[in-house]
Amino acid sequence: MTSISVAKNRLHLHRQQFPALANKTYFNYGGQGPMPQVAMDAITQAQAYIQEIGPFGTEANAWILQEAKAMRAAIASELHVPPETITLTENVTVGCNIAMWGIDWHADDHLLLSDCEHPGIVAIAREIGRRFAVEVNTCPLMATLNEGDPVAVIAQHLHPHTRLVVLSHILWNTGQVLPLDKIVEVCRNNQTRLLVDAAQSVGSLPLNLTELGADFYAFTGHKWLCGPAGIGGLYVRPEARESLQPTFIGWRSAIANSQGQPGDWYPDGQRYEVATSNYPLYAGLREAIAVHQQWGTAQKRYQQICHNSEYLWRRLASIPNVHLLRRTSPPESGLVSFQLAQNNPQAHLQLVNFLQSKRLFTRTIAHPSCVRACVHYFTLESEIDQLVEGIQEWLVVSG
Repeated sequence: MTSISVAKNRLHLHRQQFPALANKTYFNYGGQGPMPQVAMDAITQAQAYIQEIGPFGTEANAWILQEAKAMRAAIASELHVPPETITLTENVTVGCNIAMWGIDWHADDHLLLSDCEHPGIVAIAREIGRRFAVEVNTCPLMATLNEGDPVAVIAQHLHPHTRLVVLSHILWNTGQVLPLDKIVEVCRNNQTRLLVDAAQSVGSLPLNLTELGADFYAFTGHKWLCGPAGIGGLYVRPEARESLQPTFIGWRSAIANSQGQPGDWYPDGQRYEVATSNYPLYAGLREAIAVHQQWGTAQKRYQQICHNSEYLWRRLASIPNVHLLRRTSPPESGLVSFQLAQNNPQAHLQLVNFLQSKRLFTRTIAHPSCVRACVHYFTLESEIDQLVEGIQEWLVVSG
């Protein structure tokens, strides 16, 4: 058996751990990844164990503390940061809320977003602007997808009173990977904090947040990590922690004194945690992370994502009446977005619905109007071929 055959056989065996892949061709990892069976089993077993020993009592409480500690350690290992820098949250948006509301805003402060941010983040920024008379602006990063310098664009839009820049490491609509290390430097030189929406980067890019230097990095476990919905996290750079006050507060945020009353904030990321969580999800996400690590390092997984992304990009480029958003070179992420010739949102939706009727799962994006397909390291080239054939079939049927 050749080395190529061995690799293909290993990939097929690896994919069998994901039951959702058995009956569909999946390109929605940027929305929600399919869970491996071991993750689902771990959640069920953890839930049963809680009921066996508790669900409330000394033993159950000790178990919960250990599960939270193990969860922070697993995430910290993936991101190359100390576990104490990790706050356990429910999703990216919760992490962004913690960072955005925890700043001591004053009238005439400036908050800068990119024009490619998720609507949930835009809504937070608008409310901060309304409530505190903060100036909220956007900078045009979408225009830099094929030409231009996103770092220069951000630098041009910084003010002396810019308190926070909010942007995504991988833009969720176009798939562009921003040069975050250079953006960090620009923001730091302006004495501006940087919050990163990492919805598309954790589990996709190889990351070392200690070296990267972003102040706040909010992520989730249910997308590229293929964990359960309802568990995510926020990394807070140690140097930024004391300037970020807790806003959502509960018994997990502060150290109780001898009378059981809240005292000082916890000295680590726990200060931003609130109260009771769905603790069995911790076991599920840890198992999902372990499954990916079985396949290879974060760098190896990313290289395969880029290989699959380029294959899809080249196949789509060969289809008449399909226009790729990324024109000049293959994407550097697993997100590949394209438009139909008429660039009609209704046509995009009709295509997505047609593909789903064929068990080919993609999605539409509203801004810019397009169809987005995501490939992971375990996506097969044959699956990509099926997607391309489905698009070609729809183009013929739709006339």
